[in-house]
Amino acid sequence: MLTISILAILIATLYPFDFYPLDNFSKQTIIASFDNASSFEDLVNNILLFMPLGFSATVCLRKINMQRISKLFTVIFISAGLSVTVEILQMFLPSRSPTPNDIVNNIIGGIVGIICFYILNSQSFISILSSVESSSIKNSFKKITLLFFGYILLPFLILIPWQRTIHLSNWNLTYPLLIGNEQTGDKPWHGYISEVNIADKKFSEQDISGLFNNKNNLNNIKDSLIGSYQLTEKKGYQDQIGKLPELLPQGQSQKIVDEKGIALSSSYWLKTETPAKLLNKRIRKTSQFTIITNLSTADTTQTGPARIISLSSGMLQRNFTLGQQGENLDLRLRTPITGENGTDIRLSIPDIFTTTNSHYIIITYAQGILNVYIDKFSNLLSFNLLELIPLEQKLFYYALTFMPLGICLMFLTIVSKKKVSFSRFLLPIGIFLPSLLVESILIIDTDKSGSWKNILLGIFFTGGTMLILQLRALFLSK
Repeated sequence: MLTISILAILIATLYPFDFYPLDNFSKQTIIASFDNASSFEDLVNNILLFMPLGFSATVCLRKINMQRISKLFTVIFISAGLSVTVEILQMFLPSRSPTPNDIVNNIIGGIVGIICFYILNSQSFISILSSVESSSIKNSFKKITLLFFGYILLPFLILIPWQRTIHLSNWNLTYPLLIGNEQTGDKPWHGYISEVNIADKKFSEQDISGLFNNKNNLNNIKDSLIGSYQLTEKKGYQDQIGKLPELLPQGQSQKIVDEKGIALSSSYWLKTETPAKLLNKRIRKTSQFTIITNLSTADTTQTGPARIISLSSGMLQRNFTLGQQGENLDLRLRTPITGENGTDIRLSIPDIFTTTNSHYIIITYAQGILNVYIDKFSNLLSFNLLELIPLEQKLFYYALTFMPLGICLMFLTIVSKKKVSFSRFLLPIGIFLPSLLVESILIIDTDKSGSWKNILLGIFFTGGTMLILQLRALFLSK
């Protein structure tokens, strides 16, 4: 079974085995090759893929006289070793991208496999229960209290991966900045654009209000910009800040510029001379940005969405895209929960392109909140990514977060069984408090609205896991 698990992992992660030699195998090459990030789909696949490995490795180790903690570290070592080997080999595969997060997720998958074995194997499950029940901890109120406080602190550690889901840490550094089309040239936008300004931080409401009151206020915050392209000149399109590459014409048509800006079409668009590496890197580091642009469509029916401003490499991979889908303004933003194409969560603002009038648009992002201001400060539409997570993603994250808590709570109730008054207090608080803490911290940290559904979902996974384990223990004890 262990051999089959290893072979399945190798096939799933290295197929089609079209290895090629690297031109320069050095420390810098290795670091650059691992400069990738995982999506939600990768997270799920990696955990599920390594669960059989953890399970089958534990089956094999059962025949060896080892302590459980030694078996745990052995399985972690096997999972980590195989994962590192696979990720290094992926450096030599053009169709694969090694990522550090995959190694962590693979180890988690191996640990989940161990847990599944000890729960499903009756003899091992009873042995663990007996060890817990005979532990000296149950006679010490102080130790039980410390364990309980440790249990309450677990949600704070669990929140770290939650918070990373809204970071921009998976932005690709190699994407160019495109104006008016996709890099493949098959998603053109017909319209006019007069300026594109980008910062690696979220501008304050005061700054944004000032820009709508007087567009010349942009000069006052120019030091905060990474790049600024003024597209009303008939000369070349250099970055006014001097940090980003020049925008070069693409296509066959002659350049047309008027008071609305440069005319973009299927035969004329702009692309940076080289990848906008500094721009991508700075935004990836801060996980914040502000984009300021002035544009008008020439066709209220164009779809695709037609690409207006994009940091992307093609139709299926991007960091950010501002586009037009009929009369709607569409946004795609790459985060761990929206995927590498930014399409797992749909962000759309209706009825923006009902006419060919110009629109002054300011877009900001920070802490999972995307704000879009159109034409005036009061015309704001806000998207909170954590509130828009697809149901299947939310269920997976909540299960991964609260089911381990349910397992811990089950063992806590066993060791505190003799402390009757404490045990009565422990059970409801242990089920309810972690879910309440997670929701409260996310509200404070991301400014999301509170949801009793989320709290109840956490309670369901914590209490449900504990109840299932207790029922299994009761069934096996008969």
